[in-house]
Amino acid sequence: MKRAGQKVVAGTEAPGTSQTSKKQKTGLHGSGFGECDPYTLMDWGNLPHHVILRVFQFLTLVDRARASSVCRRWNEVFHIPDLWRRFEFELSQPATSYLKSTHPDLIQQIIKRHADHLQYVSFKVDSSTESAEAACDILSQLVNCSIKTLGLISTAKPSFMNVSKAHFASALTVVFVNSKSLSSIKIDDTPLDDPSLKVLVANNSDTLKLLKMSSCPHVSPAGILCVADQCHGLKELALNYYILSDELLLALSSEKHVDLEHLRIDVVSENPGQVQFHTIKKQSWDALVKHSPKVNIVMYFFLYEDEFDAFFREETPVTHLYFGRAVSKAMLGRIGMNCPRLIELVVCANGLQPLDDELIRIAERCKNLTAMGLGECEVTCRGFIEFVKMCGGRLTQLSIMEEVLIPDSDYSLDRLHLEVSKHLGRMWFPDMMPTW
Repeated sequence: MKRAGQKVVAGTEAPGTSQTSKKQKTGLHGSGFGECDPYTLMDWGNLPHHVILRVFQFLTLVDRARASSVCRRWNEVFHIPDLWRRFEFELSQPATSYLKSTHPDLIQQIIKRHADHLQYVSFKVDSSTESAEAACDILSQLVNCSIKTLGLISTAKPSFMNVSKAHFASALTVVFVNSKSLSSIKIDDTPLDDPSLKVLVANNSDTLKLLKMSSCPHVSPAGILCVADQCHGLKELALNYYILSDELLLALSSEKHVDLEHLRIDVVSENPGQVQFHTIKKQSWDALVKHSPKVNIVMYFFLYEDEFDAFFREETPVTHLYFGRAVSKAMLGRIGMNCPRLIELVVCANGLQPLDDELIRIAERCKNLTAMGLGECEVTCRGFIEFVKMCGGRLTQLSIMEEVLIPDSDYSLDRLHLEVSKHLGRMWFPDMMPTW
């Protein structure tokens, strides 16, 4: 009973405690940091640099900055170059954007202390011109950089297009001239021009592997041809159809050039009825595929029905096709006849004419087709089951809205999903429109 009221002092050895049990206790928290008293708090300021660095790599930038103020040792780790290889500048106007902007003081600290450490850099800007201009100002100060990857991203409308071409070109030139090792560039929806591309090629031709520059109206076919002629290591390219040419495809097919892996082409109608789209020769497509037999050729179409005349009149080695607007039955029929390498087809809309014959032709001739998506179209249940039966289990992705399927005398919607599931070798249901 007396023991119940007796005070126990931490660290006091109880009578009869052996030296062995003492060592076991003191070793509980000793792994990796030496032995310490289990009742003594860890001194976090004395953690090894590599441990703090690993912790910092999991923190957001804001939390990392806060942690750097804990002590001098953590602040030293905060400035280790490895933490500044990859950085995303977020630039926004508080009154008009939901983005959290990178603090100006931190930006200046990065420019002053870590510009030569940056390797993977992106700029995420809102829809304001001020944010895009601020991004250009930062680029202009990266004179000691060794950037390998550069991305310019507009989260809403393309605000970089509102920056003067001279200001934008001047900022990019700083990076293009000083980096010397750029391998990946994503600068869609910007005032990039031919002279800027020439500077890029003059300084980074041996390292450039990926270039995405869709919706850059100041770039001409001659400008992109300069890239293809000189950057023999280019593996991925994204551009608008208006700068695609036979000469470009032949340049990408030269003996000096590595195999192209991915070619994305955006076919967009800016002025309906006022643009006459040119035709690429079959011989040029054939040369590219002969040189790079595994190349993925992806085409995104945003045209009106009367603007498709120049496409798929001859065999075209496209592998992925996406139609963001309505496409005619005749156009889908041409795809079935002339796109033998097709892997994926997505049709946003067609109209009120059943596409049974067109889908069956695609199933017959496109032996590599593995993915299909249909939006505002019409297909009879009988025709759809025949299409699936012909494709079989190779259809790994099949996204069809329930409204697309028209019941007939042979199949109801309830029976359809069982038949389709049987031919696919897995359970399948049509997609349903949300009711909220």
